[in-house]
Amino acid sequence: MQAIDPDYYKNLKMMLEYNLEDIGLDLTLSTEDHSFGRSRTIDLIKNGRNTKVTEENKEKYVSLVCQHRMTTSIEEQIKAYLDGFYELVKPDLISIFTAKELELLISGMPDIDTHDLKKHTDYQGYKASDKEIGWFWKILFSLSRSEKAAFLQFVTGSSKVPLAGFAELQGMRGIQKFSIHKARGSSSALMSAHTCFNALDLPVYKTEVEMKEKLLYAILEGSEGFLFA
Repeated sequence: MQAIDPDYYKNLKMMLEYNLEDIGLDLTLSTEDHSFGRSRTIDLIKNGRNTKVTEENKEKYVSLVCQHRMTTSIEEQIKAYLDGFYELVKPDLISIFTAKELELLISGMPDIDTHDLKKHTDYQGYKASDKEIGWFWKILFSLSRSEKAAFLQFVTGSSKVPLAGFAELQGMRGIQKFSIHKARGSSSALMSAHTCFNALDLPVYKTEVEMKEKLLYAILEGSEGFLFA
């Protein structure tokens, strides 16, 4: 939801974090659909338009409204797309691939210019001269082509390289450079990615060897645990 509608995501998050009365929200378990010049109320549960959202059921409301906006409301379009796609490629032929593997299969292995990525990287909490950043780039330069592709998928959500280079890397709100943020907490934690912002949270590891182990584990084994916050 954050990637689809950032402002709506913020409103839902605020709704979960604060008391509904304090922020003046009076909602029901329904949503409004505005299309083709018409407005209609859609129940998220049976008789939802007459069921008030309370502190007790607001998490259920957020879950239902997100499901509606991202799947139910575009169900016909998704079905039409899949019907057309499956006419070209049978489902059993691609069922063995993950989404990321399928992207690489369709787009091919990217040629990633690590020098260009380094040139267009911002730092938060770190400086370019810090030894941890030096380790990071030394490790990244040493990776194989497939490992670099996995890293790019991990931090941006896609293995595609921008046509104009990493200076034109796209994020949730247009051009958004790759950034490395100093992660607080345990030095044994895995690094994590915020794909909407092309950002990497990098803990302060004790050695270069440990950093490389954590990076490889994150991009090759733990990539299903992307963060979208």
